[in-house]
Amino acid sequence: MTLEIDQLVRIIFNGRRQMGCFDLEAIEMAVRSAMHHAGAAALSKLLEFPTPAADQRTIPCPCGQEASYRDIRSKPVLTAVGPAKVSRPYYLCAHCHTGQFPADVELDIENTEVSPGVRRMQAVVGQEAPFDHGREQMKLLANLEVTTKAVERTAEAIGEDIAAREQEEIQRAVQLDLPIVVGEPIPILHVQMDGTGVPVVKKETVGRQGKIEGQPAHTREVKLGCVFTQTTWDEEGFALRDPGSTTYVAAIETAQEFGLRLYLEACQRGWSRAEKKVVIGDGAEWIWNIADQHFPGAIQIVDLYHARQHLWELARKLFPNQLAEQERWMTIHKDALLDEGKIEELVASLRSINPSNPELVEKIRIEADYFDKNTERMRYPEFRAQHLFVGSGVIEAGCKTVIGSRCKQSGMFWTVRGANAILALRCCYFNGRFEDYWEARRAA
Repeated sequence: MTLEIDQLVRIIFNGRRQMGCFDLEAIEMAVRSAMHHAGAAALSKLLEFPTPAADQRTIPCPCGQEASYRDIRSKPVLTAVGPAKVSRPYYLCAHCHTGQFPADVELDIENTEVSPGVRRMQAVVGQEAPFDHGREQMKLLANLEVTTKAVERTAEAIGEDIAAREQEEIQRAVQLDLPIVVGEPIPILHVQMDGTGVPVVKKETVGRQGKIEGQPAHTREVKLGCVFTQTTWDEEGFALRDPGSTTYVAAIETAQEFGLRLYLEACQRGWSRAEKKVVIGDGAEWIWNIADQHFPGAIQIVDLYHARQHLWELARKLFPNQLAEQERWMTIHKDALLDEGKIEELVASLRSINPSNPELVEKIRIEADYFDKNTERMRYPEFRAQHLFVGSGVIEAGCKTVIGSRCKQSGMFWTVRGANAILALRCCYFNGRFEDYWEARRAA
């Protein structure tokens, strides 16, 4: 085999020289192709299973009877070095007429003509970018011809398997059958939550109200959560996230289901060992319901920048097209009250406004109630004195990188099932657990 490769390489080089040019990239690709061809041939030889010995020609059948050896059968398999062939024994049960290929199970190619190595590649490129881009990457980087649909199906199948395993862990968490995670105490552990819409096919929004009254919904909300640790802060006292400490969970599901998912992630990250526990989110009611139910005793913080946005929206309503008046009003209500944690005074000031416009009256009431309800979550000077984060920038960035860059590109429309599969795969990959999953899957 080595001699054949050497001869082929010499032919390629000599041919290029005779043509009067030396295109290194073309030579690289030609050599790679030759190596893959030789590798596939060698792999096919390795995958030629022998005829079973006389005392090994029957195996158990799921029906309770025995399946008998019939013959050696072959099938093509796309491997990491190109198309190969596996030849393995075939067994048939005379009772239920079910056929078996034990070697397919051993090689992890049962009911597929794609090797585990290629499926792993498809999963990685499928979670990273649009499926057709993944197909192109497979061709460019691995010299493997696969279809866009193959990348989609494989990535989603692996994502569904990851999600199923996660559900098993969540059910154990529900039953309080969680392993005790030992280790050093964690100074500060943060949990953040947010939601963002992803475009879905029409059948996924039947009966759902859109953002505009009377219009159907075009998106479904993906709930995203992250967990990260903090041990230090900068010279000015602002919190610093520990590098590489952020892990994510995401799914299109109810708040109750998501709460369990995020709770499990926090437990695995050492929630019980955290000396200080913090939950940060915007004003969404589902976030604080999850915080109260699954993270009791944690310091709850409303994202300062989200709170400021509420005031800016009200300022624009109070003083339309009057930028100077808006800024003057914000200096009083944002700088002197909100940022200083004087929420009772802020609420009182809002309630004292008495406009004649009924629509504006309702807007002021809603905003006053928002600040009143979140008073204890807006003690920003106290939080900063403890060197805690007061903004949800980590989860907002996650909404863009984990979800937006993959699931919200132009022309994308997801099924809930497909989106959840890719999200499970993507979070697994972002969390640095994909290789662990692959090893566990192989051992199962």
